[in-house]
Amino acid sequence: MTDTARDDTTGPKRSAPARLLIAAGHRWPTLLAVALAVATFADGLPGLAFLAWLLFVMPVCYLLFGAARGEFRPRGALARQLYGLLAFGTVALLALALDDTLARYLLAAGWLGHAAWDFAHRRTGRVVPRAWSEWCCVVDLLGAVALLALA
Repeated sequence: MTDTARDDTTGPKRSAPARLLIAAGHRWPTLLAVALAVATFADGLPGLAFLAWLLFVMPVCYLLFGAARGEFRPRGALARQLYGLLAFGTVALLALALDDTLARYLLAAGWLGHAAWDFAHRRTGRVVPRAWSEWCCVVDLLGAVALLALA
């Protein structure tokens, strides 16, 4: 038996920019999140009350997605989401009661915490669509960075 040369390039050859566009297409939630973050924070921070309100609304979206997708059947799934709502809502309310400097740090921590929440949901694929959790994770990370950097 003889070895024959194999040609593993069975598809059409693509240029580097074309390959980059194809790869970016798979990460469309990330690209949308970056665009939203740039549009939101390019001219400075929105009001801290608005950012606190968003921190409360984020877990509400998870509850709505979970209910619509029927994801609360496993024991404890709804309770975990309600604990998340309670935790992020508490951080948001506390931030409203603090002076702006402390509120900014607390909100940044809350947004980072929600990014971790999103990442966990992205890994499990439960409660929300993966595209949503990816998008939200990037928005949360960039929002937390903006809260710290644009102070």
